[in-house]
Amino acid sequence: MQVISTPYVLNERKKQAGKVFETSKAQVLNIQLKSGESIPDHFADCDVLIIVRSGIVSFTVNDETVELTSESLLHMEPKELHSLTAKEDADVVVVKIK
Repeated sequence: MQVISTPYVLNERKKQAGKVFETSKAQVLNIQLKSGESIPDHFADCDVLIIVRSGIVSFTVNDETVELTSESLLHMEPKELHSLTAKEDADVVVVKIK
């Protein structure tokens, strides 16, 4: 068993993004954004799950926009072009499935 810490840092600085865990089958990232901050268009070479732990995040995937909260998950297939904007201060976990 391994407990992985992902402390809330938005009180100390703006945008935070980084890898917190990796195995041969998956990579886990933590992204924290202040309201209004965004990440421009990009894609992954693998399946991706987006889990919003707090806040509201607007995701645009292949020109379709959805708002995610802690009550929803987003699955993206490999190479789906996407971007995101925090509508509120947000804490997001990204799971890349290799």
